Amino acid sequence: MATPLSHTPPSPLRTIAVVGLGTMGTGLTEVLARAGRQVVGIDIDAAQAATCVRALEQSTARAVERGRLTEPERAALLDRVTTGTDLAAAADADLVIEVAPESYEIKQQIFAELDRVVRPEAILATGTNALSVTRLAAGSQRPERVLGLHFFNPVQAMKLVEVVSSVLTAPQAVTAVTDLALELGKEPVAVGDRPGFVADGLLFGYLNQAAAMYEARYASREDIDAAMRLGCGLPMGPLALLDLIGVDTARRVLEAMYAESRDRLHAPAPILKQLSQAGLTGRKAGRGFYTYAAPGSAETVPDALTPAPGDSATAGRTVRSVGVAGSGTMASGIAEVFAKAGFEVVLAARSEEKAQAAKARVGKSLDRSVAKGRLTAESAAGMLERITPAGGYEAFADVDLAVEAVAEDLDVKRQLFQALDKVCKPGAVLATTTSSLPVVACARATSRPQDVIGMHFFNPAPAMKLVEVVRTVLTADDTHATVREVCARLGKHPVDCGDRAGFIVNALLFPYLNNAVKMVEEHYATLDDIDAAMRLGGGYPMGPFELLDVVGLDVSLAIEKVLHREFRDPGLAPAPLLEHLVAAGCLGRKTGRGFREYARR
Repeated sequence: MATPLSHTPPSPLRTIAVVGLGTMGTGLTEVLARAGRQVVGIDIDAAQAATCVRALEQSTARAVERGRLTEPERAALLDRVTTGTDLAAAADADLVIEVAPESYEIKQQIFAELDRVVRPEAILATGTNALSVTRLAAGSQRPERVLGLHFFNPVQAMKLVEVVSSVLTAPQAVTAVTDLALELGKEPVAVGDRPGFVADGLLFGYLNQAAAMYEARYASREDIDAAMRLGCGLPMGPLALLDLIGVDTARRVLEAMYAESRDRLHAPAPILKQLSQAGLTGRKAGRGFYTYAAPGSAETVPDALTPAPGDSATAGRTVRSVGVAGSGTMASGIAEVFAKAGFEVVLAARSEEKAQAAKARVGKSLDRSVAKGRLTAESAAGMLERITPAGGYEAFADVDLAVEAVAEDLDVKRQLFQALDKVCKPGAVLATTTSSLPVVACARATSRPQDVIGMHFFNPAPAMKLVEVVRTVLTADDTHATVREVCARLGKHPVDCGDRAGFIVNALLFPYLNNAVKMVEEHYATLDDIDAAMRLGGGYPMGPFELLDVVGLDVSLAIEKVLHREFRDPGLAPAPLLEHLVAAGCLGRKTGRGFREYARR
């Protein structure tokens, strides 16, 4: 009786065939050859195979110029690569990695042919990022040897590799490709077989929501992208990223994911279909969400797209003095920002003691800037002198702009706006820093709703450049213009959006965080693997669970509930695990335990 394939140890993965020599396949070929593997590149298009060779020659020549390779090393590397158009060339491969287009029909044809030509002990890997590895394995004569190896583009730079097992995959095969990934200098993350795996499963839902937000004309493409770059520290905004990935590619991935999951977050936004059918597929076409200097260029050029709602040439009101209401970290940070920009600031709290403590917090922050050489002692002293603490809001009688930064509680904010309405002079702009509550509710608490606007600073206010400027249906044009002009004087980047839950950043960020919690809840992947996947594969500065623990699980849960109530999408319901942790008092770093445990200070 023959030994089952699942019990046969794989041979060392020395010869590797790469099927599909597009951008991903070419990059993978180079990475494998640099690691000393014999690589057989295969593509049905002879011209594409020749393009791969030229790209390798150019890339390795640049490496020699930069001192990263010697000429003998380059020659040896190129000798390790052969290319062709016939799958029979993979006959002696220990591992075959296909990176063909995302189509079951195409991939199944490739696997069927490989079954006929490769050795029984060879491993077959699919580079799919959305299709079912199990379905591909089930159609193979060697399902124990079939798995997913999802590299990220550009392969040369991106460290993440998702190693995808099906219920049929032999553990020995997983071990072999995991060891290979480590030898390539990559970070392998073990995941199960579900649409999008970890990184794309989280990333493409977020990209799809951003496309829908733009399609609804809630905010401009520039403001959506700037909000996510400046508010979350992402290397690229979602619409620019969709153009880079390819609008048609993103649509195909989302369609495949939606077909498997039926999750509405993955139902492709109609604009993706419209752009794809018009041939506006992103950078590669020279036009997608943005217009580019030429097909393949990264340089954007102006186009004739209609400005987002809220754009206005109206002049703003004069603002010389500012009142900041609150005594917490955000209030003192905002007061510092205004004082640094030369405004006279009244920092008011419910008592003189609280106001003095808030000013002292500003003083400590300025002292740290002096110690780091960012400010002189004289300039820091002058900034602090521009802040006048006050034990009541009557001190706002002469301010031109009043900014509230009190607790995120609608009743508290409404009461404050009622008080501001009584004490502030006619024509003063009244701004709320809320991150999730309806701005119009604050406006309706006053007799001057036209003067009320959202001015959502991000924490820490002195460091974060983003301000979401939130107009209600009642906000006057000159109120909006005033706040944008003030943001410019503060050195901040304002983005315009309407008055709905989450504004731009939280509306895109928190569903992504919630989906990450659901992945852990379903035992799909570990906290560490999900965090690593998003840092290494998505370019996020922090993984979702690192970020949740920093933000605070109670704060995150409150925002999730607001989003769920506003949009009534079942997919936005807070993950039960998040609710359970909050109920248990595990709120993140501030309590010493959230998704992870932290040392007490």
